[in-house]
Amino acid sequence: MSQLSGDQLAVSAQGLGKSFGGTTALDGLDLAVPAGTVYGLLGPNGAGKTTAIRLLATLTAPDTGWARVAGFDVAREPERVRRSIGLAGQHAAVDEGITGRENLTLVGRFHHLGAREARRRADELLERFGLAAAGDRLVRGYSGGMRRRLDLVACLVTRPPVLFLDEPTTGLDPRSRGEIWDAVRELTAGGSTVLLTTQYLEEADRLADTVMVLDHGRAIADGPPGRLKAAIGTRVQVVVDDAGQLPAAAGVLAAVTGGEPVSDRDRRQVEALSLPGREVLLPALVRALDAAGVAARDVALRTPSLDDVFLALTAERQAA
Repeated sequence: MSQLSGDQLAVSAQGLGKSFGGTTALDGLDLAVPAGTVYGLLGPNGAGKTTAIRLLATLTAPDTGWARVAGFDVAREPERVRRSIGLAGQHAAVDEGITGRENLTLVGRFHHLGAREARRRADELLERFGLAAAGDRLVRGYSGGMRRRLDLVACLVTRPPVLFLDEPTTGLDPRSRGEIWDAVRELTAGGSTVLLTTQYLEEADRLADTVMVLDHGRAIADGPPGRLKAAIGTRVQVVVDDAGQLPAAAGVLAAVTGGEPVSDRDRRQVEALSLPGREVLLPALVRALDAAGVAARDVALRTPSLDDVFLALTAERQAA
């Protein structure tokens, strides 16, 4: 198994492409994922996230480009890649008719661990990820979050240096989602590299060191979440006493931010994103509202979310 140092790339790709029939699922993807980090592939359904994971995990062959995982070429050395990765798909792939401990032991035996070592590794992982108390219960009695956590843990039996997690928290309640997030943080703290796909922008913001935003099979932006958010300016929100003042408040926001205000009459709120590089100062905004005769109940400047990043980026592509 390849051993990765912190200055190496755990996953790299250039020009990676895949089409199914006449549909392009992935169009020239370039990746550079440093070892020991969480890298998030972010985008809606159909963006190409799962296709990228399937190519990197050697489940399907690329039409164009190349990729290396844990130092091995996915096309020329697929067996070595498979021995170096763990993969958790969109649905938990555990056997609900046996216990959690038996699931993990079975995975160990499939990977040619001896019976004693497979049981020892199962015990170790159940304890480490908070499943020891449920280890001898049938998995069909687990909650959805526990099944997903067990599925993730099963990827670790052979200590792979690279983990692919394809939308691991889809459909989970907030508590279960938090449990998966904690498990992912623990994995990277132990030196693993995680390539994570998700539709949840909050999830990418919480977990990923770097995110790549995909849309229709192409990368439209990448970088640390903080840098991507800073690049689209500041979110400015104004709540007024009288909904009739929303047009005047929107005019002030348009002048101050350079952005396109969006009004919500039911909430008596108008908001806009400032143009990149355009500084918005709260005292100046309050004075401008006062000069326009707008009685503001609340005025706020907020850091944009990754939702804002995605909406801004996709709006730019639609306008191009």
